[in-house]
Amino acid sequence: MSRGTKQKLKFTYLMKIMLEKTDDDHGLTVNQIIEELKKYDVTAERKSIYSDLHDITDQFGIEIIGDKKGRETFYHIGSREFELVEVKLLIDAVQCAKFITEKKSRELIKKIKRFVSEHQAKQLQRQVFVHGRAKTQNESIYYNVDEIHNAIEHNQKLRFKYFYWQPDKSRYIANNGNYITVSPWALTWYDGDYYMLAYADFSKECRHYRVDKILSPQVIDEKREGEEKFKNLDMAAYYKATFGMFSGEKKHVKIQLHNKMAGVFIDRFGEDITLKPIDEKHSELNVDVFVSSQFYGWIFGLGDYVQIVGPDEVVEEMKERAKKLLEIMN
Repeated sequence: MSRGTKQKLKFTYLMKIMLEKTDDDHGLTVNQIIEELKKYDVTAERKSIYSDLHDITDQFGIEIIGDKKGRETFYHIGSREFELVEVKLLIDAVQCAKFITEKKSRELIKKIKRFVSEHQAKQLQRQVFVHGRAKTQNESIYYNVDEIHNAIEHNQKLRFKYFYWQPDKSRYIANNGNYITVSPWALTWYDGDYYMLAYADFSKECRHYRVDKILSPQVIDEKREGEEKFKNLDMAAYYKATFGMFSGEKKHVKIQLHNKMAGVFIDRFGEDITLKPIDEKHSELNVDVFVSSQFYGWIFGLGDYVQIVGPDEVVEEMKERAKKLLEIMN
């Protein structure tokens, strides 16, 4: 690039310098800004710098603050599109997302760091712990998500192959290795994994599939089905009623619990649940759940502080599972 062309990009380079090298704790004097511009083979006069800094705020809404320190004024970016604490939250979300591979996690975090100055980015580096975390190995996750979105956007069905892990870490392809055809309606994030909620052709039921276990997804030219099932779906309620994203029959379950366990149920089902006092130490609540092995396992894990008291078929199923567990242990 010729010197003349670089000179025309002075304003762009100035904005880049301010965004990358300044923040609330780090500023640059006009002379320092001029020296930074020289690194890009751009020259500037003090008067033009003052004018350009004003234009950055006036034309682009990026706040430039001048702090007087002794005889010098240090200029820095004030408010940013993302505050440092917000960027930290984004990085934490990427780190915790099991459906994003380690490689993609590092790439995303590198991009996210561009929202803050290079000084703040060094602080963030101390918080990045990607290596060794439970992460999927499926590098096609982005393609899978994109293809699912395409199917939803164009109101079309999706076909794909779905796998499960075997003890030797090989993949077992479900449905005898054949394609599964569904009508995708939503994507949801649960416990670090990404799931597609869909209406399955083969069972005419609502199913969910982990996106990182989907192989070779293809949008097909068939209109989606199951709209009646999903149009009134409350995703928050679905999340609270589903345990470990395992399917089951939806039941209105009555549970009695020791009051010391109230926080566990409020954390799980939300603050809008009603805990009806039974005596000084115990309460009762009614909640809708998709009854599955995971639900019973969750109840077992809470010990003798919690008891299912209705409906009868759920109580009996709980007793049978407890009996089988004792038989296995003996």
